[in-house]
Amino acid sequence: MRSSHPRSAAVSALIATALATGLLAGTADAAEGSASAEPIRIHDIQGTTRISPLNGKQVADVAGIVTGVRTYGSRGFWMQDPDADDNDATSEGVFVFTNSVPTVAVGDAVKVSGLVGEYVPGGVSSGNQSVTQISKPAVTVVSSGNALPEATAINEYNVPAEYAPAGDPAAAGSINGLTLDPSRYALDFYESLEGMNVKIGTSRVVGATDPYSELWVTVKGWENTAKRGGTLYGSYESQNTGRLQIQQLAPIAQQPFPVANVGDKLTGTTEGPLDFNQFGGYTLVARTLGTVKAGTLAPEKTKAQAANELAVATYNVENLDPSDPQEKFDNLAKAVVANLASPDILALEEIQDDNGAKKDETVSAEETIKKFTAAIVAAGGPAYQWRTVNPENNKDGGEPGGNIRQVFLFNPARVSFTDRAAGDSVTPTVVTQVDGKAALTHSPGRIDPANPAWADSRKPLAGEFVFKGKTVFVIANHFGSKGGDEGLTSVHQPPVRSSEAKRLLQAQAVNGFVKQLLAADKNASVLAVGDINDFEFSATAQALEDGGALYSAIKSLPKAERYSYVYQGNAQVLDQILTSPAIKNFTYDSVHINAEFSAQNSDHDPQVLRFRP
Repeated sequence: MRSSHPRSAAVSALIATALATGLLAGTADAAEGSASAEPIRIHDIQGTTRISPLNGKQVADVAGIVTGVRTYGSRGFWMQDPDADDNDATSEGVFVFTNSVPTVAVGDAVKVSGLVGEYVPGGVSSGNQSVTQISKPAVTVVSSGNALPEATAINEYNVPAEYAPAGDPAAAGSINGLTLDPSRYALDFYESLEGMNVKIGTSRVVGATDPYSELWVTVKGWENTAKRGGTLYGSYESQNTGRLQIQQLAPIAQQPFPVANVGDKLTGTTEGPLDFNQFGGYTLVARTLGTVKAGTLAPEKTKAQAANELAVATYNVENLDPSDPQEKFDNLAKAVVANLASPDILALEEIQDDNGAKKDETVSAEETIKKFTAAIVAAGGPAYQWRTVNPENNKDGGEPGGNIRQVFLFNPARVSFTDRAAGDSVTPTVVTQVDGKAALTHSPGRIDPANPAWADSRKPLAGEFVFKGKTVFVIANHFGSKGGDEGLTSVHQPPVRSSEAKRLLQAQAVNGFVKQLLAADKNASVLAVGDINDFEFSATAQALEDGGALYSAIKSLPKAERYSYVYQGNAQVLDQILTSPAIKNFTYDSVHINAEFSAQNSDHDPQVLRFRP
């Protein structure tokens, strides 16, 4: 890798010569072997593709300067050759996996012998790229206190706009065998810096500090900017090349990691080795961490519904059960009242049973719901009533033993629920007619629970409501998760999104049910709401909308406001409210109170739709 920020010629030449000849070791035979084969250099190990040409081979006396030491997790150190070659595709840095706490220090000149390998964080089945490393090392410290190789800047000028090359069809879509083109593709650019000392300047935070002491920034402040400071993932082709994960080398016990929200700035210089990990891909592991300058972002508050408007909301409350701290119940309840303006109907996802993740036969969530609705009253909200259908034990996915399900809360002072022979976990509700109007055989009831699409997944909960004499059908959904999908930095390009197949079947089932309602009454007011676990531009959303049966109402918002979740620095849509054609005039709000903040009551933002039936 040709350095974009070369050191002074004198210093670089001095260190390079010393490392190559052994003079830093003070040996009497410094020039011995000058006529022998050239020593293996780090760029020889890295090569011009993602896989080392020396993979699986032993190397001896590989020289470098230690640029970072990690004493926790995957223990080891990074070293870098200060004398770069003239090939931008070859990295000059490499990770040395020691397993135990390393005995070297930053600034040490070392020689390393060991086994070259390609470590895949998360395992080969994860689809992650590999990290070129030297394992089982024998390390010789030649000298200490050396200047570090100049950090290569990562900025808006040198990160390419195109994200990744197309994978090789002959290699199952893998990019492993392709020669890196760091001036054309962002993933190739980052890979060409793997293990090297890199730096960023002041950058905007696009992913808040998480419980694992990491955050995300963008080095391209103008790239797909969301209204409140994030970076918008608005299509499969807008991966946002400027995103970069930030961690720190210092153990948290020694140096607390800064707390940052979306829109804050990580100011000054952040510098350290560029790693690749299982949870986010390329990561700057900071030896020197910038300072967080707080922004002005505050949780949103939606507008209260008018007297003649029905407000329907959806909120994933993230595995709520009675063993959670009262503070979580109180904070969620305050959000319902203060931020969501006490919606008339609130569909909840991830309500767990009465003893949470305890693995027994408990399926009732009555205590969970009672505790939550009491907290809402204590926060000044209405005395919500509720309806739900208990799942079969351990048949609906989620945290084992938790038995998550959807629940309707409704304000009886504003809206009534039409009870029709409440269904059970295995009995489907179907569309019928009552007095010439569409109706459900079971309300509340589950949609097509025996359909294989819902195996190990939450079955949709359907219910009939009446607002000012008009019937409104609400379907509460929690589609299958994205578990098993490959990340954007996958070795396969485009990444394999295996979980989509199930959600597509689920969307088709819900769409078919809505079409039955519309066949019984073309003017029926139907809302399909919940955690759809997929984007507004996805095949899942298209299947829900098929035939004009539903419309993803979040698309009524300006593009810069379409998100309900932030994942690896990408603001994106997972939660949706979809409307039938009869619901023509509505106001939609994705109420940003969680996803952009380090302090969260849930990882999802609730959605609210107001309309006049």
